[in-house]
Amino acid sequence: MSTPVVDVPAKTVTHAGTTFIMRPLSDDAFTVMVGGVPVGRAVYSFGANAVVESPDVTEEVLTAVAEAWFAAIEPA
Repeated sequence: MSTPVVDVPAKTVTHAGTTFIMRPLSDDAFTVMVGGVPVGRAVYSFGANAVVESPDVTEEVLTAVAEAWFAAIEPA
């Protein structure tokens, strides 16, 4: 499996050949979108968690996206 590539200024994560757009809901929760369509949520609660809301993405891929995103935006 490929390694997710995070672009914080663009609010995107590219992984498994797909670009995921991270739309903030709060400081620790994001709607994850592909092509303008919500595919799940990324929530930071005792670590990065993914909630899949579409058959078009797997939990494994969305979890990798969430983990990479929160690692990138975590304050140093």
